[in-house]
Amino acid sequence: MADDPQAQSEERFGRFAREYVTSQSHAQGADLARLVALAQPQAHWEVLDVATGGGHTALAFAPHVRHVVASDLTARMLQAAADFIATQNAPNISLRQAMADDLPFQSSNFDAVTCRIAAHHFPDVPAFLRESARVLKAGGLALVQDHVLPDDATAATEVDGFEKLRDPSHHRAYNEAEWRAMFAVAGLVVEHAEIIVKRHAFRPWAERQGCPPETLAELQARLPRFSAVARAWLDPQDWLAENASFVNRHILIAARKPAA
Repeated sequence: MADDPQAQSEERFGRFAREYVTSQSHAQGADLARLVALAQPQAHWEVLDVATGGGHTALAFAPHVRHVVASDLTARMLQAAADFIATQNAPNISLRQAMADDLPFQSSNFDAVTCRIAAHHFPDVPAFLRESARVLKAGGLALVQDHVLPDDATAATEVDGFEKLRDPSHHRAYNEAEWRAMFAVAGLVVEHAEIIVKRHAFRPWAERQGCPPETLAELQARLPRFSAVARAWLDPQDWLAENASFVNRHILIAARKPAA
């Protein structure tokens, strides 16, 4: 399974599905409202939310559009999302099991495709972006939020390794230039990009992925040994205390499929 990122993601997110429904960093935050504000959704829109996780992005868009399809690779995650959505009075959300890089939808079908805090798990992000472009209508909008790495190569390796130690299903993150290049190759024109800083309490962040005590200890020991650039990027506070925290940085990109 270690050599199969898709199977690893399916196993781990199936195991920890309920934790992602209740995760405050996924369920709340100014970044979720910002995603909706950037999209300026319209009442007639059909929206696809890729790798919906707990369904939080789908729920954020549902009041503003005609219909949202919430898709995810993992059946147990979809069931957890379905159970949560059923409590939120959102009858215009439907659910569909789907791989991000092989979407089971017709071309030119959606006004917007969203994907929030998930693409770092995808083994083939360029294929996901190509599929997003395919299923978008001409003039449609792709909105992606995900981990972003520093430009410094050493710091990027350290920051990415920190994430992967905590969650082995983390495939890789990218820096802003890499993201922009992948969007361009997919035929999507970046209209806006910004960096969002999210502070996490260290222990709940690690425990959401079931980290055993030895992994917690290694994470705590590893960060102080990082390069100055990586330490500044993660900005740890009270690192060895019970209330230890750090930040990760996300990029939020809005890109348009050119009009026909």
